Amino acid sequence: MITRRDGEDTDATSEPSSRRTGQQDGEEAQVLVVGAGPAGSAAALHLARAGVEVVLLEKSGFPRDKVCGDGLTPRGVQQLVRMGIDVNAPGWMRNRGMRWVCAGREVDIDWPRLGSHPDFGLTRSRRDFDALLADHAVAAGARLHTGVRVTGPLTDRAGRIVGVSALAGPEQRPVTYRAPLVVAADGASARTAVMLGLERDPERRVATAARRYYRCESRSQEPYLELWADLMCAKSGRDLPGYGWVFPLGDGRINIGLGAMPHRSHGPVDLRATMDQWLVRLPDDWGVSEENATSPLRSAALPMGFNRHPQYHRGLLLVGDSAGMVSPWSGEGIAQAMEAAEAAAETIALALARPSGAGREHALRQYPAEINRRWGRHYRLGNLAGDLILGRYGYRPVLHPRVMASPALLRTLARLLTHVADEPAHDTIDAVLHTLLRVVPRTRPRGRRTPPS
Repeated sequence: MITRRDGEDTDATSEPSSRRTGQQDGEEAQVLVVGAGPAGSAAALHLARAGVEVVLLEKSGFPRDKVCGDGLTPRGVQQLVRMGIDVNAPGWMRNRGMRWVCAGREVDIDWPRLGSHPDFGLTRSRRDFDALLADHAVAAGARLHTGVRVTGPLTDRAGRIVGVSALAGPEQRPVTYRAPLVVAADGASARTAVMLGLERDPERRVATAARRYYRCESRSQEPYLELWADLMCAKSGRDLPGYGWVFPLGDGRINIGLGAMPHRSHGPVDLRATMDQWLVRLPDDWGVSEENATSPLRSAALPMGFNRHPQYHRGLLLVGDSAGMVSPWSGEGIAQAMEAAEAAAETIALALARPSGAGREHALRQYPAEINRRWGRHYRLGNLAGDLILGRYGYRPVLHPRVMASPALLRTLARLLTHVADEPAHDTIDAVLHTLLRVVPRTRPRGRRTPPS
């Protein structure tokens, strides 16, 4: 079943009214998922497929917009395939790889052909993408409630989360939802985690990104995701500690945006002025102008490099942006959100197979360990690279002319930035990356010591 906000208006893209039911007060489930973005919908889908009773709560309605580049690397495509999403259906735009632009040079880099990942990426606007994932979660058996704004966690005497309080519908009616486990997938604000006392690590960077849509038939079918690494900050004149992107959507539009990951000592970047300065450089025949803009310029925060710990605490599991899972290498976050959601769902399903108590708690604590196993070394190296190079000087030093002239170096760098490699190694590049990451010390997952429930 699907539950939509009471009194919500319908439009041509909304679900038929026959699929709607009234808001249920005091609803209970085995798991609550807060937030129906890619992380939350993926978690709900995997949980429902595992036979877990799950309720998915979303403060907005669908379809809705989201600030994003709208691009997926092969790692993200792999997750869509695992979720049963038809990536050959209308609405998806395939790409062959990345085109890097730096200091007058342009180089196309195809996605690698590996056994463990698709050899293509995808683009699709988040307005469509998020609604599609939510519908698949519902089809799997999740109960979705939109127009529900979570206001706080419900805890027992031991401080363990047992549900959430919320305001539902346009009338903001108080309502409670109860479950022994809660998945926080409520984005960069991480409201649920913060309200349970899990604060952001101030040593970890929070990037910012801005994007705008333009009509551009000549670039909308481009087979590459275009990345510009030689942009300058509008006011300081420094190299942008990030990059600009031009992503084709295949529907006559392109997504143009930029992200900045400044070092703490550099201060914020004026994204709007920097964007205006960059757009002047784009070719005239692209037609990127105010008249061809189809959206306002919008910006958002990108919490990076595991900036919130622990990822499991007293019945609460953090996935996606709420845990700061955006890659410190590239600013990519959708693939990581969906992958972490699958890991969280598997952990929960295995934990619920055990009686409540110490055994179940031990199983739940494996979730941070699994996240650390998958990404710990890669993110630790990325955080170091951000502190020493990317956050200070941007990507221009990385894309040195000698690197741009070497296909082997470019392919290696591309796989490092996107974390796409086979295990065991498929080729020499895989072997080099595995060796590089093995020399990075693996940190233990951070957490708070709590007595078993």
